[in-house]
Amino acid sequence: MKFSIKPQEAILMLITMFWGGTFLAVQYATADSGPFFFVGLRFAAAAVAVGLLSLRSLRGLTMLELKAGVAIGISIAFGYSLQTWGLHFIPSSKSAFITAMYVPLVPLLQWVCLGKMPGVMAWVGIALAFVGLVLLAGPQGSLLAPGHGEVITLVSALAIAAEIILISAWAGKVDVKRVTVVQLATASLVAFATMLPAGESVPVMTPRLWFVGIGLGIFSAIIQVTMNWAQRSVSPTRATVIYTGEPVWAGVFGRFAGERLPLLALVGGVFIVLGVLVSEMRLKHRKKAKDAVVPASQAPDN
Repeated sequence: MKFSIKPQEAILMLITMFWGGTFLAVQYATADSGPFFFVGLRFAAAAVAVGLLSLRSLRGLTMLELKAGVAIGISIAFGYSLQTWGLHFIPSSKSAFITAMYVPLVPLLQWVCLGKMPGVMAWVGIALAFVGLVLLAGPQGSLLAPGHGEVITLVSALAIAAEIILISAWAGKVDVKRVTVVQLATASLVAFATMLPAGESVPVMTPRLWFVGIGLGIFSAIIQVTMNWAQRSVSPTRATVIYTGEPVWAGVFGRFAGERLPLLALVGGVFIVLGVLVSEMRLKHRKKAKDAVVPASQAPDN
């Protein structure tokens, strides 16, 4: 049995490891800031970084791209703001596992909003992830007793699932660079604007807040560009399997930082990861079926 890893896959694995560590970094930073200001700062830095790399292409911005970017940006703002808010109440490792619920939630949300029935494997993935959530979400590992942080983080996963659906809806119809700049800028503006109704004030700008907020924003921009490059030669299914390691790495970093999840919660995390993997198996199955009837010259490029 031959086993090999492409350089692009190795880079995605490295990215996933670092991305898992961002949960802990955000948790530390939010000790100095409210969630909406921090998300606004983070995505403002990301928007500037991507914008500087896309100055030439921005001149061709269309109304459709503006519409797509704003819609996706609103989902990003609420997804990441709620996730950041949830980190005030729960460990970073638990947050990462609950956030991973967005993968099996995507087909469920498509069914509710678009009437698109999930496949068998998607339902199995949803069931596994739900069992994992029940085991993981209770404070101190208690069943069916989710706390504020768990509920807030689950809602953030729904918002991130909505972001994925919106991105898919406009895929192939817009320029990726232009839409990315618009969505990052929108996410920043929405997060800053939400501070007022949320009763959140501008925090004292500590060096740690500047470093993590701006640094994470620039890091996010670099990661996005690298992911776009790497996934040109890595299939969506294989990329998803690699990204499933994100909550695992978050748990590893959290462990080093002194976080200790109960055994029941760890079992729940395993179920969620299994749910993510199983729900994505449908993509591989459909691709095989399509490849069987579509000539190679017309098959979609991964």
